[in-house]
Amino acid sequence: MRLENKVALISGGARGMGAVEAKLFSVEGAKVVIGDVLEEEGRRTEAEINEAGGECLFVPLDVTSESQWQAAVEAAVSRFGKLDILVNNAGIYRTERVEEISEELWDQVMGINAKGVFLGTKHAIPEMRNAGGGSIINISSVTWMMGRPFRLDYVTSKAGVVGLTHAIAPELGEFDINVNAVVLGLVQSDSALKVYGAEHFQKFKERQVFKRSLTPQDACGAVVFLASDDAEMITGQSLVVDGGLVFH
Repeated sequence: MRLENKVALISGGARGMGAVEAKLFSVEGAKVVIGDVLEEEGRRTEAEINEAGGECLFVPLDVTSESQWQAAVEAAVSRFGKLDILVNNAGIYRTERVEEISEELWDQVMGINAKGVFLGTKHAIPEMRNAGGGSIINISSVTWMMGRPFRLDYVTSKAGVVGLTHAIAPELGEFDINVNAVVLGLVQSDSALKVYGAEHFQKFKERQVFKRSLTPQDACGAVVFLASDDAEMITGQSLVVDGGLVFH
């Protein structure tokens, strides 16, 4: 098991890709803390992992709140004794024309997608130093490389995640903490299918090298790799997982 004896904190872990990450981390031997504003879904995912023989703790987490990040990290260390892995997975997505984006909406998207990554990283670092090292994985999107219409706030926030990753990595090397980003293409989840429809995914598949949709499991495999000891000498990198969309 690649994550045996490691403790991971995953933001946005109640459902979707975050829940898949949490379950896969557990299968790989990690003790998992999932933080989310969705308590009912989070408790359900917590129960599913524990019933399957894993060890999982749900904590309420609004990633824009510094005090809730502090509490989440403290809960992880209190329950499991340390913190080795942070996955900054929480994020939101909006589609508006530039002139339709309100200041409040801009602040909401940037707060969750960018500020949340900063706050989580800030409060994970001391415990990772105490543990002798760790891994931070930030989830970004290929939209920051391609540019997409009607997604200014989202694209800007995901570009910020990559910039943050590259800026922080050199600071943390002396503590054996690696910091990387997983840059995703369009992931075909149940919620995404409801929003976009099958035709939208078909168009993306035609543009990719691999002619099948990217699944949450595809994306989470990359996250597990970067969290494992196999990636301990990889830092400051942006691993693109998009089925060859950008390359093609």
